[in-house]
Amino acid sequence: GSHAVRHFSKNHTVWQCDVVVDYVTPHYMQVDATNADYASIFETYHFDLCINCSGAASVPDSLINPQKDFMLNVVNVYRQLDAIRKYTTKCRYINLSSAAVYGNPEYLPIDEKHALEPISPYGLHKKMAEAICQLFYDNFKIPTCSLRIFSAYGAGLQKQLFWDLYQKSKNNQVVSLFGTGKETRDFIHVLDVIHAIDSVINHAAFTHDIVNVASGQELTIKEVAETFFSIYDPKVQVLFQHQERKGDPSNWVADLSKLHSYGFQGQVNLFEGLTNYVKWLQEIE
Repeated sequence: GSHAVRHFSKNHTVWQCDVVVDYVTPHYMQVDATNADYASIFETYHFDLCINCSGAASVPDSLINPQKDFMLNVVNVYRQLDAIRKYTTKCRYINLSSAAVYGNPEYLPIDEKHALEPISPYGLHKKMAEAICQLFYDNFKIPTCSLRIFSAYGAGLQKQLFWDLYQKSKNNQVVSLFGTGKETRDFIHVLDVIHAIDSVINHAAFTHDIVNVASGQELTIKEVAETFFSIYDPKVQVLFQHQERKGDPSNWVADLSKLHSYGFQGQVNLFEGLTNYVKWLQEIE
């Protein structure tokens, strides 16, 4: 969310909405994490565009507390769209979804027409949120769009693989991971996610478009983990347990034909992105 604010504030008035209490900025609205009053927000301010960066973003956490994940990723999307329906129907709505809706793919690269077979509560809830966006477009003509983001990383993101590698290596020279290392993901730097959102805003029809957001490059967990530690701490060794982690698919890479048709081209390669990420990690240590 903070990356989106910085980018779009260059040419637009951007309001932020979050649960943080002591955030100091003139265009900020605090909401209750468990019972956000979106109605009063959209009744007071008639926005042209709403980018929903909120919600939970952890497959393991969704397995531990699926109800919390449901509330954050499904109920909040419904509440936001219902407030838009009541007070500002021309507001375009971008829902940040996830590649987790696909589950284990039947073919690669994965296009937006691929069957949705999520294998975690998180993936299921993202699928449900997309269905809600479709419902509000079909029944109330609320302009919506869902972006299926693959493996995002970058400064400020304290989650997923690279943050996990950082945490595990703080007091250990040997880091143990699930799987074999041959599993693959499609990594995209957070700044490229923002560029993708910009492309969608300028080119999508908002007839509940579905758009993959990724780099289009399939990389093994082993090679990206080794790349990370070659930058952060070359002394760290990575071992794989050869045990699957529940909720994790085996292989992912996105078909980006639709996003490319909007003029998007990725700008941050993995080595550059990880170098910047490591710099941020060192700043917060």
